[in-house]
Amino acid sequence: MSQELKIQLFENAKIRVVWDDDKEEYFFSVVDVVGALTESADSAAYWRKLKQRLKEEGNETVTNCHTLKLPAADGKMRLTDVADLEGIFRIVQSIPSKKAEPLKLWLAEQGRIRVEQLQDPELSIDQAVADYRRLGYSENWINQRIRSIEIRKELTDEWKRGGMHEGQEFAALTDILTQAWSGLKTKQYKQLKGLRKESLRDNMTNVELALNSLAEASATELSQQRNPQGFKENAIIAKEGGNVANVARKQLEASLGRSVVTSQKASDYLRPIEEAKAQELPFDENK
Repeated sequence: MSQELKIQLFENAKIRVVWDDDKEEYFFSVVDVVGALTESADSAAYWRKLKQRLKEEGNETVTNCHTLKLPAADGKMRLTDVADLEGIFRIVQSIPSKKAEPLKLWLAEQGRIRVEQLQDPELSIDQAVADYRRLGYSENWINQRIRSIEIRKELTDEWKRGGMHEGQEFAALTDILTQAWSGLKTKQYKQLKGLRKESLRDNMTNVELALNSLAEASATELSQQRNPQGFKENAIIAKEGGNVANVARKQLEASLGRSVVTSQKASDYLRPIEEAKAQELPFDENK
């Protein structure tokens, strides 16, 4: 299953959502939905009891649930019960909560938004901007992050054209490029910032994002010019692209007198969620 994990916000509750490209539908973390509905101190325990009761009643909802490995609060990947939209609706109906109806509307909206995004990719970018705003990122950082997503997509398209596959080959090429400009492989870079499963790019500073984007854009241009085939040729270009950004990094560091590859995280400077919401632009549902 080709998965795309996102963290969506319902009110102030974070809900892990996975998009399945093969089935073209969402799967929602049941524990997160239960937590949003009940505000329980232990939503996992609440779900275990509810699941047992539903099983005893012969409710098919539990049977239709399955598990996926999702990042937990401690950063580790753990097996988590998930359900599709229909299954989540049935679980919501089993929980007495004043938030049930608002959550149903929110769930239905998630499905509608995804269908529209598939038809118009620009809407995916709009959604990403809204999500980053809700999380409290600054406008300057958001603008740079969105541009970095576009640049990354252009590079991965080039890798695919050169015969590379998502997964291990993409990860290996990313390591080569990242190490070439920063001096660190991706895992080492995340360790420097104290990250586990969190996104490295979502925790880069503005300068780090700019240098990473320069490396990826340079690799894309070189790839388009040379038309590499196979891992070895793509790896050479990934390193050359990273080297371009490495030169820029060293020049900047010489002027600043300090390293710009830092343990600081963009998330360290997030505004409180309520403040971020207050500064959001109005959202036009009819757009």
